[in-house]
Amino acid sequence: MMDAQTLVARMMAPLARRLRLMVGRGVVTSIADGGKVQTAQVKLLDGEVRDGVEILQQYGMTSIPPGQREGLYFAVGGDRDHGVMICVADRKFRLREIAPGEAALYDDLGQRVHLTREGIVIDGAGLPVKIFNTPLVTIDAPLVSMTGDLAVAGNIVAQGDISDHGTRSMAGMRGTYNDHTHHENGVGGNTSKPSQAMS
Repeated sequence: MMDAQTLVARMMAPLARRLRLMVGRGVVTSIADGGKVQTAQVKLLDGEVRDGVEILQQYGMTSIPPGQREGLYFAVGGDRDHGVMICVADRKFRLREIAPGEAALYDDLGQRVHLTREGIVIDGAGLPVKIFNTPLVTIDAPLVSMTGDLAVAGNIVAQGDISDHGTRSMAGMRGTYNDHTHHENGVGGNTSKPSQAMS
């Protein structure tokens, strides 16, 4: 006859086994991104492979990490056939040595939006930065600094007019310049309009 301790241990063994199998590390070998929820093929310990595993992500954030993707595999209720992945990432591209309290959005190309202690840093990694499908972009700052030379044609291209709330506009200033004359001292009369108009 078994003693009480052995009996309890035997009764708890299936539960203990399920608990041990509930959480583990997994390597994501492929990701399908076409549905409402990303699904993945996940390789677990001892060669166990699971297909169609949902990847749970934060609202407003989504990504497909490249390379060696790792994450935590949760078997819901201890059922290995019903698993989800969270915190899927590639450690090779993680930003390192950021200060306490800082946060960043980054990718494998080096693009990043870094909320530093001194302000927000946007690194385009040599690629274009595009803002579109918005009726208005407002910069509320006492100073806007650009490293390029704004006097060189081509650095700023405007499809429409440039104005300061309608009181003056680039088109209006061009029209004034193109139509202006000067009084000729000692000669009398005015000069002709400029022979080369500002476009």
